[in-house]
Amino acid sequence: MKVSEVMTSDVQTVSADQTAREAASFMLRAEAGSIPVVEGDEVIGIITDRDIAVRGVAEGRSPDTLVRDLMSDGIICAHEDDDVTDVAQRMSEEQIRRLPVLDHDKRLVGIVSLGDLARETRGEPAQQALEGVSQPGGDHQQ
Repeated sequence: MKVSEVMTSDVQTVSADQTAREAASFMLRAEAGSIPVVEGDEVIGIITDRDIAVRGVAEGRSPDTLVRDLMSDGIICAHEDDDVTDVAQRMSEEQIRRLPVLDHDKRLVGIVSLGDLARETRGEPAQQALEGVSQPGGDHQQ
């Protein structure tokens, strides 16, 4: 099964020049723990609720801090034609819960989460990814 068959295709994004408050507001409305950060059509990072709380609040930053100052860059992505088992393995190894999904032109076309894998498969890929994400020592929240 391909990632494009299980991913969520209606993805909110924020720009690096938006504020942490705006990103948090998008997350609240979308009931999501992360939002890809884009510059034009290119995904340049991801901001998570943990980035806002740990990098923002814990460091005494204001809600008007720019997303670029809090986001995680160097993100790991999946491609729409990747196999869900391979993606689950990558999520497990990298200890991450969500992956942006790109097309062949490297444009964002969706996001795949542990929930998507569990809901749309027999649970084996999700279980595999969850086991890796749950291992001690991983603080990636992507």
